Amino acid sequence: MTAPFSFFSGIARLFRHRWHDLFVRSALPTSTLQRLTDRISASEQRHTGQIRICVEGGLPWSYLLRNAPVRERALMMFSKLRVWDTEHNNGVLIYLLLAEHSIDIVADRGLHAHVSNAAWQQMVARMSSSFRAGQFEPGLVLAVDEVTDLLCRHFPARPGTAQRANELPDEPHIS
Repeated sequence: MTAPFSFFSGIARLFRHRWHDLFVRSALPTSTLQRLTDRISASEQRHTGQIRICVEGGLPWSYLLRNAPVRERALMMFSKLRVWDTEHNNGVLIYLLLAEHSIDIVADRGLHAHVSNAAWQQMVARMSSSFRAGQFEPGLVLAVDEVTDLLCRHFPARPGTAQRANELPDEPHIS
């Protein structure tokens, strides 16, 4: 009995992920993406960290076929988008997977050293209710604001120092 259930649940998961691939652009229209870009740009004037948002409708086939966890994909996107490659090792990826109603936050070692896993989990829990309700922009705004607060606390911009170059794009990565 387990095999047919696994097979059918796997097929259902596959269709859910492909369906959400089509849904990403309607969930986050251009105007929302611009507001998020502006918010990240403003945030990064206040600290030395870098924030990236990555939103995917569904996982790639290879992840689905091996039933990979969402965290694995978030870590891959952290690497692929080069969030780890910042001067102060304080980049943060806010990862949203629509098909699984899942959010993950991956922080580079510089910031992770100052923030406990429990604090990250609490942050994700606060955002989850917005995402479950389909309120993607408010949830992502909350995520950016909470990450901004942490970066300002641990890596504040120093008054009187020259403005440094933006190390990563501020625009959300959508796929």
